[in-house]
Amino acid sequence: MGVDVVTTETIDRPRDVVASYAADPGNAPEWYVNIKEVRWRTDPPVRAGSKIDFVARFLGRTLEYTYEIVELVQGARMVMQTAQGPFPMQTIYEWRDGDGRSTVMTLRNRGEPAGFSKLLAPLMVPAMRAANRKDLARLKAILEARPR
Repeated sequence: MGVDVVTTETIDRPRDVVASYAADPGNAPEWYVNIKEVRWRTDPPVRAGSKIDFVARFLGRTLEYTYEIVELVQGARMVMQTAQGPFPMQTIYEWRDGDGRSTVMTLRNRGEPAGFSKLLAPLMVPAMRAANRKDLARLKAILEARPR
């Protein structure tokens, strides 16, 4: 069973503001509920080919993984993926203009668990969906609280 979780949120800020904040891995611990630490393997700023280590807590476990940015279209789309470990994952951010000066952000996580993780996939999907909703709600709250 593959995992494919898509979550969307409308944020009342211009697309360039939302995209530049969300695409900066250094900001991830502020708005991702489960990410506790980020370490750059390559020098910032983020670009195609950048590699970043993430430390997260998910389903009661500490996970460490390295994402590589495989696609970056400023202000429109960022794709990062990891191939190591029992759960190769791809995370996709997409931003498009909403009504007025708002931004519609889509967060998509997809992967193909293997080994023991394959048995946990049915539990992971609802947990990932809930975490993604919280993450985007937190991102929205952070950005909308900033002065215009």
